[in-house]
Amino acid sequence: MIAVLKHNVSEEQKIHLISWLKSQGLDVHISDGKDYTVLGLVGDTGKIDPELLASLEIVQTVRPVSEPYKKCSRKFHPDDSVITVGGASFGGGHFGLIAGPCSVESREQVTDIAQRVKAAGATVLRGGAFKPRTSPYDFQGLKGEGLKLLSEAKKATGLPIVSEIMKIEHLELFEDVDIIQIGARNMQNFELLRELGRTNKTILLKRGLANTIKELLMSAEYICAGGNENIILCERGIRTYETLTRNTLDLSCVPVLHELTHLPVVVDPSHATGNSRYVPSMALAAAAAGADGIMVEVHNDPLHALCDGAQSLTPEQFAKLAGKINSVRQVIAE
Repeated sequence: MIAVLKHNVSEEQKIHLISWLKSQGLDVHISDGKDYTVLGLVGDTGKIDPELLASLEIVQTVRPVSEPYKKCSRKFHPDDSVITVGGASFGGGHFGLIAGPCSVESREQVTDIAQRVKAAGATVLRGGAFKPRTSPYDFQGLKGEGLKLLSEAKKATGLPIVSEIMKIEHLELFEDVDIIQIGARNMQNFELLRELGRTNKTILLKRGLANTIKELLMSAEYICAGGNENIILCERGIRTYETLTRNTLDLSCVPVLHELTHLPVVVDPSHATGNSRYVPSMALAAAAAGADGIMVEVHNDPLHALCDGAQSLTPEQFAKLAGKINSVRQVIAE
């Protein structure tokens, strides 16, 4: 249930109403807009008579919320959320460009890539330290050492960093990581999501390879329910019957998510296509669809990459793509 308060309601009146709602055992989510305040009520709203609430002098309207996700809903939070991390912003007209290697391989590799993607316009450095691989015999990442190397690259360039976490026990290792990524395989690891909801870290939540948009939002709700609303959603392709690309990039989810939620949405065309030849066109299409950011893999020697070299752009290719993305965004802004 949401209650929209009238314009020019005093702070004292607002506090009094919120206190009464909380005394009824409800969690009250407050969204202050320019001309209104929306109170999102979570819990057993059956205790509240909507007609009684609507009759209060300071209340303009009361509406039920049928969606199972509440705090993620745009009905609870009408304005776009803007997530800012280390100078990079996503949402509300802000656009972030995330780039870096699929996996951290060495100090020289990650620092060189970080410097080159920053020069090309990247605002966040990505790099995998813990790598969930389909085969147990593939490179699994440098783990804690990889996170240390990412931190060194962060100090060298000033770029905030994003890296994927695999389990709760690793959380203390991510203290210097600015954005914690939840990969597709862990999108419904609800215990992990609950734990991240108790942190103040920004979370990049990737859509599972066989999950619906609603399921993605329900996973985000697990994090929000713990008190952490610093969430960036990520579309990275879903599994279909098509075999000529690694996954099928669902760009329609960008406008759909923007309609349903206030959370920013970024797109990862690297994991979606699995082929560097298709990454630029899909990245440009994502920007044209209104994405709040793009996440691409960049490697200084893709042929010898230890992980996903086939889908990685070279720094030179990334620089060219970054310029085109800026041009597309200028066109759609007109």
